[in-house]
Parts: sequence; C-alpha cells; structure tokens
Amino acid sequence: MPLSPPDREGLLAGVTVLDLASVGPAARCTRLLADYGAEVVKIGPVPGHGVDPIRPPAYAYSGSRWCSRLSIDLKDRAGRAAFLALVGRADVVVESFRPGVMDRLDLGYEALRSVNPGIILCSTTGYGQDGPRASWAGHDINYLAVGGFLSASEPGGDGGPPLAGATIADAAGGGMHAALAVMAALIGRAAGGSGVHLDVSIADGVLWLTSLAVDEHLATGEEVGFGHDIISGRYACYGTYRAADGGWLAVGAIEPKFYRELCHRLGCPQWVDHQLDDAAQAQIRADFRAAFATRDRAAWVEALAPYDTCVSPVQSVPEVVRDPQYAARGALVEAVLDGTDEGGADPARFRQVGPVLAGMLSVEGPVALRPQSVSDADRLLAAAGLAVDEVAALRDREVVA
Repeated sequence: MPLSPPDREGLLAGVTVLDLASVGPAARCTRLLADYGAEVVKIGPVPGHGVDPIRPPAYAYSGSRWCSRLSIDLKDRAGRAAFLALVGRADVVVESFRPGVMDRLDLGYEALRSVNPGIILCSTTGYGQDGPRASWAGHDINYLAVGGFLSASEPGGDGGPPLAGATIADAAGGGMHAALAVMAALIGRAAGGSGVHLDVSIADGVLWLTSLAVDEHLATGEEVGFGHDIISGRYACYGTYRAADGGWLAVGAIEPKFYRELCHRLGCPQWVDHQLDDAAQAQIRADFRAAFATRDRAAWVEALAPYDTCVSPVQSVPEVVRDPQYAARGALVEAVLDGTDEGGADPARFRQVGPVLAGMLSVEGPVALRPQSVSDADRLLAAAGLAVDEVAALRDREVVA
C-alpha cells in the first residue's frame, strides 16, 4: 500500500517524501516537491521529548499545504522501526541535521537502503557532509558571504557588504538545489538506476549562483566584484534611480537598442553613443538622476516600461501583492486554516503565494490548511504496514503522536 493518497495529482504524483526538517532550505525543498504533486510527510519529534523544533507560524512555508504530518521519537528503538517502515514505502527522505547525526541515530543511508534499496536520501546542510567547514553552524547570510555573493553586491552606506532582502541562499542555493537534485535522482532511478545519497551543500549552491563571476576570475585573473562589469554597477545603463516622489526605478538597458530608447525617452540623447564609455559614466549617471528626479515613479513607469527600455518599478512587498501582473497570473491564492492551534494566534483566513513555478499544481478555490497539531500518524503507519494495536501501543508510550 503506498503512503500517498490515491487522489493526489501533479507531475510528481505517486512520489512520497519523508521530510525531517521543520524550517530552512530542506523545508523549502519539500515545499517545491509538494507543489509539484509529491506526497510530503512532515515528521517531527514527539512534543515534550527532547528539544522541540522551531515551529514557524501557520502561514509560513505556504502553511504546509497538501502535506501530511506525524511525530516520531527517532531515539527510541520502536520509533526508529516505525520510521523505517515508512521508509520502506517512500521514495525520498529529506533531512537537515548536522553531518553524522543520521548515522548516530542508526538511520544513515545504508540503514535506509537496507529496507528500501531505491530510497533517495537528500541531506541538506550549510557546507556539505565533509570539508573543513562541515561542522560550522550558519544561516543565509553566512552562505552568501563565503560563496562570493555579498562581495559582488553593491556596498552599503558604510562601505560594507549589504544584507540581502530575501533568503537567497536558503531558497535557491539550498531549497531549489535540493529539489532539483531529488528530481534528477528520481529520473535516474526510473531509468533503471538505484537510490542515492544526495549531499546538498547550501554554500555550494551559492557558489553556483555566483559562478559567472567566479569563472571569469578563474579564466582571466580579473578581480571580479561590484563595479566590474555591466551587471555589477560599472555602467549607468544598469542600476536604480530615485523618482521625484521618492520611489525607485530599476534600469536594465543592457542591449544597445534598449539603451538608445532609454536615452531618447529620458531626454538624454547626447549619451546614446557612450553606453560603455568609462570616462563618461559619472556624467551619464548624473544626467539620468536629474531626469528621473523630474517625475514621480508611476509617471516614469508609464512613459518608459512599455517601450523597450527595460525599466520597472522597485516595489515594496505590499505593492507586490497588489500587482496586476501577479494577479493576472494567479500567483496569490486564498488559504483557510481549518481550526487553530493552542492559543489561537494564527489568522483563520489569509492569502499566500501559490504554486507559481512552471508545471506546478494549479489552485481552484481556497486552499484548506490544517493546524500543525493535527496528526496523520494512524493513516500513515497503517499504510506502512503497522497493525492498529501496534500503532496504539506506540501512542501509549508516546513514541509517536
């Protein structure tokens, strides 16, 4: 009997993922897999047994929409046996413990493979399973720092590296990286391959995100950083400018035809033939700034954006959720929390970012979410082959919940 419900749809329908992470890149990975149709089972420790994991708000990580949930004490022998029973019917296990923790729990790759030779174990860590930084703790800013991303970004007012406004390392360097690796492993297994242990390093993912700059340095010896080339602030055609009302506009007129159009519509035709003239950049920027300062942001968007100038407004989060383009694409969906956890602090109805990536499940009507306290232990463990009395005994001993 599969763990996945029979009515699950999507490109990954029929794939079951056991998720041992509550937050961070691994949770971003399984969020993607669930939105592609996989049955994601979120497994946490039994409340009150050891250190409780971080419990994000009910709306975080899209409210764990379409995910199942149960708690297992993996330090208990019977708990490990129950988990391995789930592994026997699963396709993927995603975990984000420090290197070596799964082996110490007797749940390393070899232990998982002994009950399911086709299992895919995705271990997502900051720096990977080996290397001199493998044991280091870290968060998004640390991985952006070591991977070159921060040094290649525009310095802040004090001249130091900036803070990124989104969790780029967690989401792209880790979450998307892990989801891509899992999907590749599923394809390889379907083509006759076997299971595999995926060593997902978030810092490696950031290195890949910065690879255009790194590869140029390796090939040429150039000191690649902010202000080095057209996409890192060297030229006035690629940057941000303040409008008369204090709003900002982003300009990305890289191609000469776009740059020419921008110059003419800004009233700066004298600079059409000087796009990559280093000696002229200070004056071009000054003239661009003066031009943009003559109108409000909305007026410039209307005058420039539709006319091949590569200009767009720099939008705040409240503006993003009112944006007509995202509305037309159905990017935001309604969610309804069916009941509340203890305390009742979570809103009962709210909007959230929907399954927006290509090929994901579409949403018809409000998404029904369940409180984090709701457990699917009985259904999942029965599907894994445990008898009703076995599950009851595990519940009585607080090994599962």
